Amino acid sequence: MARVKNTLWQRYKYKLNGLVLLLSIYFLYQSLTPVFPDTWAPKQIGSFEITPMPFNLDAPYLHHDVYTKDFFFIINKGDVKTIRQGYVNIGPTALSLEKLAMGDDGILHGSQHGQEAHAISPQVLQASDRLWLTIENWQGEQLITSWDLPKELLL
Repeated sequence: MARVKNTLWQRYKYKLNGLVLLLSIYFLYQSLTPVFPDTWAPKQIGSFEITPMPFNLDAPYLHHDVYTKDFFFIINKGDVKTIRQGYVNIGPTALSLEKLAMGDDGILHGSQHGQEAHAISPQVLQASDRLWLTIENWQGEQLITSWDLPKELLL
């Protein structure tokens, strides 16, 4: 039987394969145990009590040529089925429902367990900016509320 030349690859190939297996277990653990920022204070808006939570504390990012920031909304009270449409934006004032409905950014979507949105945002968040949630129910009533942005989100 021919002897295989003792190259660097031959000496370490099994150790390298073991390292790849260990790294995949580590990355699987990381993906199954995500860490999110704390939720913000809940607010009453009509018959709903809603608690927002940013997905991360990173700066807004470009999404279809519009700067956005991802948020998750927990509906503590109220029936999601009574929401006709909902939009989220960040800025000094809430955008009008007519302007929000013209595009597909900032739309509140999800299930009864939680809603998420790519909130329309300026490129750099300022202390004067707020998170605005605009909801319209099936009777045409518009409900608007806002939250102050925490210092962690401001650059």
